[in-house]
Formats: sequence, structure tokens, C-alpha cells
Amino acid sequence: MANKRDYYEVLGVGKNATDDEIKRAYRKKAKECHPDLHPNDEEAVKRFAELNEANEVLSDPDKRARYDQFGFEDPMAGMGGGGNPFGGADGFDFGGVGDIFDQLFNGGMGTRTRAQGPVQGNDLRYELRITFEEAAKGCEKSFEIYRNELCDTCKGNGAKPGTKPSTCAACQGTGQIRSSAGWMTTVRTCPTCGGTGKVITDKCTGCGGSGRVRKKRTVTVKVPAGIDHGQTIIMNNQGEPGMRGGPNGDLFITVNVRPHKVFQRSGYNLLLEFPISFVTAALGGEVEVPTLSGPVKYRIPEGTQPGTEFRIKGAGIQQLRGSGKGDLIMKVKVEIPKRLNNRQKELLKEFDGTTGDREYEGRKGFMDRVKELFN
Repeated sequence: MANKRDYYEVLGVGKNATDDEIKRAYRKKAKECHPDLHPNDEEAVKRFAELNEANEVLSDPDKRARYDQFGFEDPMAGMGGGGNPFGGADGFDFGGVGDIFDQLFNGGMGTRTRAQGPVQGNDLRYELRITFEEAAKGCEKSFEIYRNELCDTCKGNGAKPGTKPSTCAACQGTGQIRSSAGWMTTVRTCPTCGGTGKVITDKCTGCGGSGRVRKKRTVTVKVPAGIDHGQTIIMNNQGEPGMRGGPNGDLFITVNVRPHKVFQRSGYNLLLEFPISFVTAALGGEVEVPTLSGPVKYRIPEGTQPGTEFRIKGAGIQQLRGSGKGDLIMKVKVEIPKRLNNRQKELLKEFDGTTGDREYEGRKGFMDRVKELFN
């Protein structure tokens, strides 16, 4: 535990922070280091995991109370045999055992369960397909999603209008059934009310008592210029509504960029393979180069060799978090004609007869190395 940071420090909140302050801090930090927004960044993955662990503890009243009392040295940690004393994937899930602490530190009084308190709505995910140009320049896109929303008839409580859910008699509204054996107290979710503490006798006909109905909604999102394939846009509060006054979930939009017919992307640079004739390569000349903003004139110098790269500054992709742009890197491909007429062949032979090794530096160097092998 010596290398673990204080959970309050991880979230950037004080020890007296309210539940809402912790929730807001977590959302803000999650956006900053979400792995989907930082592809191939191992540090972002580690920060996100650390943030989730801190939020899991501090957003749970029981775990937070134990953390405030014992820090990382929770006396129950050894029971799990794992690294996280507060439960989770790598530790012991206290479940009902946590109620031992309710008995010890709350005078045997039962506490209000999370199932009865506000619960955040489910997050939604959508894959948005856009063109290469739309990703480079930014755009606004609208699409339709289906999500569960509060029933307009019963306003989400699941009861028939004019009636109200009644307190569950099995658990007396706590949502939990407790049983004791000596000093050990175990807790399980009430099977009658499903942990809500309420029972609906007359169900709403609009939603069948669920309090939710499925609706189709149109969502409009602004896609920022420079976004890349696989990155995610988070739209806060556009997920499903929460329960018992909880906040809405979020909508995670993963961007799928269709490949371009001419360009390839490398970071914020554009890569272009540009064919030129062998005459242009030898004599040089002005060519018209395509860019995302339209064609531009570019001068090819004489004696250009196959595979030579030229860079056109600022003709690349808009930076996602900045005002600059990448460059267009053009790699020339020298084309040799496959079919020549007799006159063209005669001219080339005549030209070849007037050249020597000094005009072909690569060939001269190669032949010199070959001679050294046999001398």
C-alpha cells in the first residue's frame, strides 16, 4: 500500500467533500484521462484505473467510512487476500460482511442502503461513421438512438396514476433482509421488493410498473476537427435517466472514420503517394498536388529520385487541441512508360548514348563496389 496515493488526492477533493462533489470530480477527471481519448497511452490507462478505484471507495458510504477510519490498513483487508482492501476485481467483496461495521460503529442501527438512494442512469454507446474530410475539418452530425426514459403517465414511479407505491412489509422499506447469528450480521437484498423498499400494487398501464418506456430520440453532436478513428466523444447526461432522483447517464460516441481514396493519416500529417513521369523527375516541373483544401501548385526539382519525399507545411490535419495543422508529406513515384513507339525508343537510345557514369551516381557507386569484390 506504500505506493498508493490517497483517494481524495486522486479525485482532487477534500475529505469533507459531498457525494455530489465527488461525482463531479470523478466525471471531470475521467474525461481528462479516458483511454479512448488517449489511444496507446499506458499512463492514461493507469490513471483511469487509479481514478476508478478511488471513486469506487469514496462513492460508497460504507467503504468511505472504513477508508476514513483505517486508510489502506483496513482490519478486514486480510480476509480478501487481495490488493484492494475495499473490494473490487482484485480484492475482497465485503457484501453483507460490511454490515459488521454498521453494528460496531452505528450502535446496531441499520443504515439507509444505496439501493434506496439516488442511482445514476445507464450509459449508452453509439458508433458514428464519418468521412475522412469530416474528421479532418470537423462537422455536426445527427443520429437516432433508443433509450429507456421515465414514463410520462406515472412520472417514473411505476404506479397507476392516483396511487402510490407502498412500503414493503417484508423489509419495512429498507430494501434489505438482515439476519443475525451471534455477533455476525448478514444482509441480503429483499426478494419481495428487489431492494427498492417499495411495492407497487396497482401498476401503471403505460409502462407495466417498470417506470420506464423505450423511446427513439434524435441526438446532434459536434465532431471536433482533427478527431481520429477510434476516439470517443462523451455527451454528458444524454444517457438513460437515473433512479430516485439520480443523474442521467452519459452517451459515449465512438468515431469510425472511413478511409480516404487518396490520403492516409499519420498523427496530424497527411501522407500522399504522388506519381510523376520520368521526364518530370529528370527535368523538374510544376505539378498540381491535391490537398483537403483544394489543389496547390508545387515545383518538382530536376533530378528527383523515386521515393523522394516533399513536405507541404500546414496542409495536414487540424490539431484536436490547438490551432495548428500538420503537414502534407508527398512521396513521389516515378512512372516508366510500358509502351513506346519507334521514335521514342530512338530518342531514348540516343539520349542514353550521350550519358556516362557521372549522370548515374547510384549505378556508378554500385559498379565500383562490384569491382572491389573481384579485385
